[in-house]
Amino acid sequence: MRDALVAAAFHLFLERGYEQTTVDDIVALAGVGRRSFFRYFPSKEDVVFPDHERSLAEMTAFLADSGDEDEPVQRVCDAVRIVLRMYTENPTFSVQRYRLTKKVPGLRAYELSVVWRYERAFADHLRGRLGGRPDGTLQADVIAAAVAAAHNNALRSWLRSDGQGDASAALDHALGYVQGAFTTPPAHDEEEPEDVVVVVSRRGAPLWRVVQEIESALEQD
Repeated sequence: MRDALVAAAFHLFLERGYEQTTVDDIVALAGVGRRSFFRYFPSKEDVVFPDHERSLAEMTAFLADSGDEDEPVQRVCDAVRIVLRMYTENPTFSVQRYRLTKKVPGLRAYELSVVWRYERAFADHLRGRLGGRPDGTLQADVIAAAVAAAHNNALRSWLRSDGQGDASAALDHALGYVQGAFTTPPAHDEEEPEDVVVVVSRRGAPLWRVVQEIESALEQD
C-alpha cells in the first residue's frame, strides 16, 4: 500500500506537476481512501520523502551501538554512508525526486529540514563522545556540519549525473577531507626514556681503559 501510494504520487507529479496534484488525486489513482494515505504519510510533502524516517532510525541506532573503542569521527562517517545507501538503492526514484525538489521551493525547504535532522543526530553523538574536551561541543557541531556537507556534495554530484558513476567512491573521497582534518590519531604508548651512561675518565687515559670503564658502568646497571 505504501509503495503503491508513492508510485501513484510520482506518476501524477511527473504528469501534472506537484502543485497541481492533490491527495485526492493520489488516492484515486492508487485505488484507496484518504484515510489510507494519511495512515502512511502525514502530508503530501512526506510522500516525496518516504524513506527518510527509516534511514534516520537506522543511522541513529548505528550511532547508539557505538563502543568506546570506536573512533568518533570515523563512526559518524560510517553512519552517513547509511544515508547515501538509501539514495543509491533506487537511483531512478532518487533522480526523479531530485528533479522535482529543484522545481518546488517548498519541497526544497522540506528536504533541508530533513538534512538538518541527520546533522543533529551526528552532532548529538559527537557531543556525547567529545563533550569532555576543551571546545568539545563546538568541535562536535563543526564536525557534524562537515560530514553532512561532504555527503551532500557527493550525493548532488551523483544526482546531477542522473545516478551514473560511483557515489560511494565520491563520498569516501569527500569524507577523506573530514577525517584528515578532525580524526584524532590513536594514542601510542610512551616510549621509554633512553638509557644514558655517564663515565668520567682521566684525560689522556688509553682507549682500552675508557672502554673498560664503560663496560663496567653498564654491568653495574
